Amino acid sequence: MAQKTPAGGFQVVVVGSANVDLEVRVPRWPDPGESVVASDSERFPGGKGANQAVAAAKAGGVPTALISAWGADADGGLLEDFVSAAGVDTRAVRTVDCPTGMAIVMVDPQGANVITVVTGANARVDLSDGDLELIADSRVVLAQLEVPVPVVERAAAAAKAAGTIFVLNAAPTANLPPELLKNVDVLVVSQLGARELAAQHFGMYPSDDASLLRALQRLVPSVVMTRGGEGSVVAQAGQDTEVVRVLPVEPVDHTGAGDTFNGVLAARLSDGATVGEATRAATAAASIALTRPGAGPSIPTAREVALALATGQIPPAA
Repeated sequence: MAQKTPAGGFQVVVVGSANVDLEVRVPRWPDPGESVVASDSERFPGGKGANQAVAAAKAGGVPTALISAWGADADGGLLEDFVSAAGVDTRAVRTVDCPTGMAIVMVDPQGANVITVVTGANARVDLSDGDLELIADSRVVLAQLEVPVPVVERAAAAAKAAGTIFVLNAAPTANLPPELLKNVDVLVVSQLGARELAAQHFGMYPSDDASLLRALQRLVPSVVMTRGGEGSVVAQAGQDTEVVRVLPVEPVDHTGAGDTFNGVLAARLSDGATVGEATRAATAAASIALTRPGAGPSIPTAREVALALATGQIPPAA
């Protein structure tokens, strides 16, 4: 993809959510109406926007800014400390008069999770003229769907007008208007999300990957479809599809792996990597995150990602 020099000093600008995660470890998922005793609980800074910005800065090693919102409460302070410590610029984060967003995360013994998100301050995320300038001056804009879709639409349109690469992590699943998708350069979506998108736009719900990818390529130029433990598939117009496998790991917690993947993908694209190259780096980073608890705290450093890419193995914890 074409690379431009960011006038504002940020290679990646993330437009997205900021939450505090309440993570509880359970022996199994409860049935409806049932109570299950958790063995442990912990609070972590998180939210897709904050996590992905930290991943771009820390694991991707590039200058990154975050456009988000949090409350004037202790959770907002925890989040500000978290993203600032990773070197993420927070000038475009607003402190608003409602509680900071929260995610309640249940993690089972295999590291799989179920997440419920309380929107909170994320419903107040908006774009000022200064935010639009940050977007225009960057190389890559990365957004997700835990903030209002019209905000994501405006960010995508501003990126397109400026020649900035726009990456959309289509999670959680939502109805995506054609006006948004026409401005997306790279779509990152799960298998389930891909099926939902195909159903929304084409009235089809294909179960095989080849049909899903053909459908999505009618909407956007490049698709990265994630498949959990099976890795991901990269599909681009005029090119063969590429399967990228995760590194061999024993998962501890899946919570931060997806956000780590997206942040590093955006960082590598901002360095001029191809979508395939960026996906391989993102997969190495996400593989490391799978071996660590929590969302934000599981994000590796750029050095660890480089070692994993070079060796095909998870580096020992620092």
